[in-house]
Amino acid sequence: MNTKNCLLTLTLALSLAVSMAVAAKEKVSAIKGTMTKIDRSAKTAVVKVADGTEHIVHFVGRTTVHGVEKSAAYAEDAFHGLREGYSVVVHYTAKGTEDTAEEVDHIGNEGLQMAEGAVLHIDRRGKAMTIRTASGAEETYTLADHAAEDAARDLDEAAGKLGKVTVYYTEESGHKVVHFFERTL
Repeated sequence: MNTKNCLLTLTLALSLAVSMAVAAKEKVSAIKGTMTKIDRSAKTAVVKVADGTEHIVHFVGRTTVHGVEKSAAYAEDAFHGLREGYSVVVHYTAKGTEDTAEEVDHIGNEGLQMAEGAVLHIDRRGKAMTIRTASGAEETYTLADHAAEDAARDLDEAAGKLGKVTVYYTEESGHKVVHFFERTL
């Protein structure tokens, strides 16, 4: 094989590898609702959203949970301390008709912290969001990967005008990390 053919083959192989890597990254969607049923044997949960639709999500070894108290008892539990009746946001991937929970955020009284305000700035690359709260204070938050992806989609849909939002966040290493946000009226 001559040098020209080797370079062409190498270029095609590299292009194929890059396109396969991009295709391998699955789109993550999110739903917000109430966990109405947990089936421990099947490792599934039913989440009922505001319009009454029920979604069945599968919990797997890589599923992470935020907003529940960590304890040794929950380490072996696929649901990591989540209970029926909890308000949650489920970040999931879909393969065929099966939805797999990648991350579940417990929101509400005992769950993630919450803040409301007007969006001043979103830096998708830097994964940061700045909002102005009702008191006039400016708060800057780090966006978790899923939240940064949501911001990208919402910015595209809203032509860059998100307006007021509610952010659900944890405090990690001195930073407020947003796991989910939603537009408010």
